[in-house]
Amino acid sequence: MTRDQIIGTRQALVTQLPVTGEILRGSLFERTVRHPSGCTICAGGGGHRLWVLTISYAGGRTRQFSLRREQREQVDEVRRWLGNYHKLKEALEDIGELNHALLRPDGAAPRRARKNP
Repeated sequence: MTRDQIIGTRQALVTQLPVTGEILRGSLFERTVRHPSGCTICAGGGGHRLWVLTISYAGGRTRQFSLRREQREQVDEVRRWLGNYHKLKEALEDIGELNHALLRPDGAAPRRARKNP
């Protein structure tokens, strides 16, 4: 790829970035909560299904946010925000790789990764 092609590809990626405040890092999953006693639904073997957003931090800390099952639009919103985060992260990685290529001298091939003997 020529320098101009790299710059053009990079600019195309930049224009596709989700420029928005609607970005969220974490994982969304559905789980079932069962009360230890006093709940007829749980006593019957059922349980209460809910969506949980889990976010991990440095040092092994984790936060969990329960989303209300009856607020389906909230789950959809969280999914959209998570998708925006992943699109942005992927685009940033691609832009970084293109910038690495720009730092190489013209015509220089990328170096192969060394294998440990």
